[in-house]
Amino acid sequence: MNFYDFSAKKMDGQETKMEEYKGKVVLVVNTASKCGLTPQFKELEELYKEYKDRGFEILGFPCNQFAHQDPGTNEEISKFCLINYGVSFTMFEKIDVNGAEAHPLYKYLKNETKGVLGNEIKWNFTKFLIDSEGNVVNRYAPITVPSKIKEDINKLLK
Repeated sequence: MNFYDFSAKKMDGQETKMEEYKGKVVLVVNTASKCGLTPQFKELEELYKEYKDRGFEILGFPCNQFAHQDPGTNEEISKFCLINYGVSFTMFEKIDVNGAEAHPLYKYLKNETKGVLGNEIKWNFTKFLIDSEGNVVNRYAPITVPSKIKEDINKLLK
């Protein structure tokens, strides 16, 4: 199995197959609207704008599992991201990233790359970098700011 074997629902409810991102470098991020790390949306959007024309995508997955920091509806989350950070990268419906109800994509991502505390997601804004062939290349801690990932993205886009 690889990244392209999964699908998820976008904020508008449209089921999207990850194979739509074949040939692109993808950064998958579990997000939250009321977290101390929420300002990372700004850098994520800057990364997206800088690299999207070179085949780069960011996929945001809101999650309310960490201190209930994304309690809103999908519509509220979508509006928040657009109004406050101008988010134009793809946002998906809110999901669980840990536990029995974890989204299948996240079960896969966690098994491909372990974090510091095993394979569970420890907080909002954990990031996974996927190469253009659907392989999980790296996992980044929540505190890793998006600009620190630029070098890795550049290597994969060349």
